Amino acid sequence: MKKASFAGAAVLALLIAAAVPLAAQTAADHIRQGDEHYAQFDDAKALEEYLAAAKLEPENYEALWKTARAYFDLGDLMEPKEKSAVEEQRKLFTESYKYARQAVRVNPEDTWGHFFYSAAQGKFVLTQGKKEQINASKNIKAEIEKAIELDPENDLAYHALGLWHRTMAEIGGAKRLLGGLIYGSIPKGSVEEAERYFKQAVELNPEYTNHHLELGRTYLAMNNYDLAKQEFQKTLELPESTSKCSLHKKEAQTELDALKKKGK
Repeated sequence: MKKASFAGAAVLALLIAAAVPLAAQTAADHIRQGDEHYAQFDDAKALEEYLAAAKLEPENYEALWKTARAYFDLGDLMEPKEKSAVEEQRKLFTESYKYARQAVRVNPEDTWGHFFYSAAQGKFVLTQGKKEQINASKNIKAEIEKAIELDPENDLAYHALGLWHRTMAEIGGAKRLLGGLIYGSIPKGSVEEAERYFKQAVELNPEYTNHHLELGRTYLAMNNYDLAKQEFQKTLELPESTSKCSLHKKEAQTELDALKKKGK
């Protein structure tokens, strides 16, 4: 009888447990799960969780900037070769820009909202015309500098500033004069400044592949082939720490192969 009573009580307990709904997940739960997916390089799953958090709490700053990051990374991973893929990438960067802008509105005193605001805007305007790119360049730089002001150890912001300077430096001489006449004032940048900021990014985070890849490309722009090769080789040797590292390694190998073909 005791055994039967015990079994009956166990069944009753299970029925009661089944009748009680599981506690709903909070925004913090979704963010935590998103972070777990992000650490496993699953940006799509991370995005699902961050979006769920932002839906529950539309003013949750962490949910907003991490949603912006996830959209940005998914767009950055694409290598579009067809018009439909280009449009899809544009949509991803547009969403990243939208959520980053919301993040800055919710909390203008943290680095990550400003950083992804600048990063997404920079990627988005590349899909537009030269006039739009030049008009946006000053605002992009201002947002990067604000991200650095708020966190002087934000290595990605220094990386972005290095990329900004190198991009502006590539518009030189007659091309800059002609562009200025057509589009208006073009901000100036230099490869020396680009080198300085990429080296700062490397100093802050020496294990990130993209810092070395872009520093190598900056040395190419300076015709310093030996240092460029060192940075590309370093890119290949580093462990993968983000979903984009495998792409960085692929690009570094392409750069090394091109140098070898040229006899450099």
